[in-house]
Amino acid sequence: MAATATAGSIAASAPGAEEHMDPRRLIAFFAMVVGMFMAILDIQIVSASLAEIQAGLSAGSDEIGWVQTSYLIAEVIMIPLSGTLARIVSTRVLFSVAAAGFTASSALAATATNIDQMIIYRAIQGFIGGGMIPSVFAAAFTIFPPSKRNIVSPIIGLIATLAPTIGPTVGGYLSHAFSWHWLFLVNVIPGIIVATLTWTFIDFDKPEPGLMKKFDWWGLASMAIFLGSLEYVLEEGNANDWFNDDHIVLGAVATALAAIVFFYRAFKVDFPVVDLKAFANRNFAFGSLFSFVMGIGLYGLTYLYPLYLGRIRGYDSLMIGETMFVSGLAMFVTAPIAGVLAGRLDPRVMMTIGFAGFAAGTWTMSQLTADWDFWELLVPQILRGCSLMLCMVPINNIALGTLPPARIRNASGLYNLTRNLGGAVGLAVINTMLTQRQDFHYARLAEHIQWGNPEALERLRNMAANFTANGLDGTTIAVKQMAAMVQKQAVILSFIDVFLILTVLFLSLIIGVMMISKPQGAGPGGDH
Repeated sequence: MAATATAGSIAASAPGAEEHMDPRRLIAFFAMVVGMFMAILDIQIVSASLAEIQAGLSAGSDEIGWVQTSYLIAEVIMIPLSGTLARIVSTRVLFSVAAAGFTASSALAATATNIDQMIIYRAIQGFIGGGMIPSVFAAAFTIFPPSKRNIVSPIIGLIATLAPTIGPTVGGYLSHAFSWHWLFLVNVIPGIIVATLTWTFIDFDKPEPGLMKKFDWWGLASMAIFLGSLEYVLEEGNANDWFNDDHIVLGAVATALAAIVFFYRAFKVDFPVVDLKAFANRNFAFGSLFSFVMGIGLYGLTYLYPLYLGRIRGYDSLMIGETMFVSGLAMFVTAPIAGVLAGRLDPRVMMTIGFAGFAAGTWTMSQLTADWDFWELLVPQILRGCSLMLCMVPINNIALGTLPPARIRNASGLYNLTRNLGGAVGLAVINTMLTQRQDFHYARLAEHIQWGNPEALERLRNMAANFTANGLDGTTIAVKQMAAMVQKQAVILSFIDVFLILTVLFLSLIIGVMMISKPQGAGPGGDH
């Protein structure tokens, strides 16, 4: 695969002793990349096949969403915690145990016979799998010399963005070709291989078990409540009418109180569960902000495209996956180009091009109609895929490339957390906007479909006559169909509003790019 070829090029291009890469470390790193791919893919691979899982487990429509929510809540708690755990037990123990636990919980999820078992197994899977994601970013910026980052950064950027993008494609294919059980069984063999290789070959750091005596248990509890409740509120808020629901109100109160305790302890205790001092680095702070917004774009569009194709075009999960494969292919093709450009262009220029390209793609989608299918979505998806890679590579380098090695493990957890929280916040805002704007557009359109509008009356009479000629209650059916047409158009207009907001958001990031300093060793004339 491309990863193997890249590994060979890294080893072959090392000019001096300080540039030499130990083959054992290369094997370990690429095993970690596969583990990260599995953990991130598992968020979206299930989302395209929730209907099949619901039918297989005889779950209610209000229960099936927790298959996703439980995974996301557990994962978002583990991601920032992973840096501290890596210091205590070492990256080797953390990653290999996480890979083994993720594999075991995947197998358990495939054996679930009811929705309660599935929710528990998915929570375990998300919590354990979350430990693999930041470790890869930390390893990339500690074991590779700066001259190799333009090769390594596109790899982790590609995996972090490609996995959620192709998730619906993979999930749709597996559930159609086999059964929903294979959404989880597909992790078993790669997971065993990853756990074995990482246990055997990782030697990046040594454990510091003495830190366990200073471990901040109150900080951990407050962080778990803070992030878990926040994720719950964001995931379930729109479906439950936000603060009109008692559970959402309790979740919001728990989020606020736990946040106060968490931030207080993060700045007061000697060994906080998450070290927030990395945000004092200006480039890391801006890189995390960009990562947050990229999370909105990455997860938001991975949600919007299937939603449009399912609700408006009537596509099933396999057809949605085949249509969305274009973005993944565009990312894969752009990754090596982004690596080359990272060595020749100022990263700020790359990000500007990427943000502008992303905005161009969402602006194109603002011309959406009910008839758009694969070919109309082709150019916006190519723009999205190419722009994501052009953004992610320099953002990774800017956020983590200027930090001292001692800070990178904790910082990589925070950095990955911002992307996930961006996705959660983005989906909550997008869902709320879709609901509110759909109601608004429906009311405005309905004003024109009334007895004083001759065109509407003529359309209604023609539809009623066609149904009546076939022996049906023409007037009743025509009114229902007219209401459905108005509803459909209102949905499309609400999608257009969301795409316009995303366009403005990504164009505004270009202003943020102007406020960061160029990292040492980045772009032409850098230290390569």
